[in-house]
Amino acid sequence: MHLESLKPGESLTKTFWRYTIPAIAAMVVNGLYQMVDGIFVGHYIGAEGLEAINIGWPVIAVVGGTGLMIGMGSGSLISIYRGEGNLTGARTAMATGLVLTILLGLVASAYLLVGAEKLVDLQGVTGVARDYAINYLMVYALCAAVTVASSALPFLIRNDDSPVVATAMMVVGALANIVLDYLFIGVLDFKLAGAAWATVLAQGITVVIAMAYLLSKRSYLAIFRHKLNLSLSDAKQSMAMGVSSLVMFLYYGVLVAIHNRLFAEYGSPLSIASFAIVGYLMTLYYVVAEGIAEGMQPQVSYYHGAKQYQNIVKVAKLATVVSLGAGILWLAVLNLFPDTMIGLFNNANETLMKEATYGMRIHLSAMYLDGLIVLASMYFLSVGKGGTSLAISVGNMLVQFPFLAILPRIYGVDGVWMSMPISNVVLASIVIPVMWRHIYRQKRTMPIETAAAV
Repeated sequence: MHLESLKPGESLTKTFWRYTIPAIAAMVVNGLYQMVDGIFVGHYIGAEGLEAINIGWPVIAVVGGTGLMIGMGSGSLISIYRGEGNLTGARTAMATGLVLTILLGLVASAYLLVGAEKLVDLQGVTGVARDYAINYLMVYALCAAVTVASSALPFLIRNDDSPVVATAMMVVGALANIVLDYLFIGVLDFKLAGAAWATVLAQGITVVIAMAYLLSKRSYLAIFRHKLNLSLSDAKQSMAMGVSSLVMFLYYGVLVAIHNRLFAEYGSPLSIASFAIVGYLMTLYYVVAEGIAEGMQPQVSYYHGAKQYQNIVKVAKLATVVSLGAGILWLAVLNLFPDTMIGLFNNANETLMKEATYGMRIHLSAMYLDGLIVLASMYFLSVGKGGTSLAISVGNMLVQFPFLAILPRIYGVDGVWMSMPISNVVLASIVIPVMWRHIYRQKRTMPIETAAAV
């Protein structure tokens, strides 16, 4: 069933889940790339490996974020064109997104080759962990275009009305990553570079499957069976609409880097390793929240293009309830079974277990609000308000800086752990009401004839 085939009265809930379940699965699978690396690194390399991979992640966040910017920006544009009934425009947006993927992938490689070592040193890490981190990043420098493409293509294919295909190709890549992690880390003992090689090779498999789909008869837009047109305007609009997704990655990367620096100053290398574990556990919810938001996006973009604003209200309400419920449930699991969850990344280090448990209970206490902030950013992106979406993403980063500057000086390492939940409460109290005011304002101003059609 295509979005274009929706009829008045048809179940929006069924359509929501048809898009959201594959999107959640895709994001969980994407998160598994990081988590599987963390599990193997924690058990085969130990705390120094966890410290190093947490130092390396903020540096490569911009690479994955670049792919997400292309995928979400071009994907939203494709769905808007489809909602308007403009399939030629949708094909042009798809082709333009593919070209952007190649060009920005090359830029990402240059960025890592020039800046990786300097960015590692800014985080205050030394010794073996520093060497591990640099070796890890140099693999990504050689293969950054693959990482960008593996982030962008699933979202382009999802907006080609093939969410199941998009999810399946990511599942194949994630399973390959598990096998390759065991081979490169557990058997060949390539240390942290082995984790990087396992990831980029698995991402390469995802890219190959994606291109095979786009070249096949199963592709709905079938861009390779029509004249390929590129649009500079679409390229600019895609990046403008998707830049909030890049900023969201940058926000998380910058904040991880600052936390790493502060943990090195007020705590110890073990504090950074604990923060890495807590980050992995948060990722399990964050990818679900991101999947819910991305599952909502095609519907909201389509209904916005079709001026069916009452349907946008229904979809946004459903996405909010699901995101909030998932966050509260995951928080309960973490607090009830901390040893089990932290033990996934820890090889019998009792000191690491205690510090990670303590930090987790403080740091993740308001994480469900982060999911609602992501949902608000995605909503504005879906309706073509890229500037508002960007403002939310930037605000999500900036609001934490004052707390990170002040609280550690007062409370030491506890202040570092406390900064994120406090800032989540502050930002959510502003962003969530803004989103709902915009939604209901659109509904109230809907033309009478459109309201009757809905």
